[in-house]
Amino acid sequence: MDLESFLRIVSVAAIPILLAITLHEVAHGRVARRFGDRTAEAAGRLSFNPLRHIDPIGTVLVPAVLLWLGGFLFGWAKPVPVNPRYLKRPRQDMVWVAAAGPAANLGMAVGWGIVLSIAQHRGAGTFTEWLEIMASIGVSINLLLAVFNMLPIPPLDGGRVLTNLLPPGPAARLMARIEPFGLFIVLGLLMTGVLFAVLSQPIGVLEDFILGLVGAQRF
Repeated sequence: MDLESFLRIVSVAAIPILLAITLHEVAHGRVARRFGDRTAEAAGRLSFNPLRHIDPIGTVLVPAVLLWLGGFLFGWAKPVPVNPRYLKRPRQDMVWVAAAGPAANLGMAVGWGIVLSIAQHRGAGTFTEWLEIMASIGVSINLLLAVFNMLPIPPLDGGRVLTNLLPPGPAARLMARIEPFGLFIVLGLLMTGVLFAVLSQPIGVLEDFILGLVGAQRF
């Protein structure tokens, strides 16, 4: 990809990507506060300022390199701190805290789908095309984050949901032991192409459903 094309994509994608990661993390923190844990609030992580959630490597460097190479867009934000000891019912409440981020991304995907539908029903023009591209990226990136984070691999949200849904015992302990190696597992799946194969179908199904729901078409 040449520099001009790269900068053009970044200029359109920056807003939906920053919104996606910011609201994902804020959702975790706000639900944790709702159930009694104010750790994220004390750390200033309930802010809608994306700078408080950006990880220089995961949010900037890795996605930029992958985008430049034309590969599968992948990255992460700085995780919101959550202390289960402060939750009223640690295991049950942690399920809702973990699921809040992907749920926020699903909500944003619907919101961007509505924007896409509105843009597609406007007359042709430079602004309309720019808005269509941005909204299309917004739908895609939010569905990617929602589905990816719900993979049952700790420390991803899906792994935390599964760990806390499992009854205390060998299975739950196994999930806890896997957590320190979760990132390496994900990177291995990414490099072998398995991650894309796993994510592509559910993302496609959700995208078709949302676009059909709001009366939009793939851009």
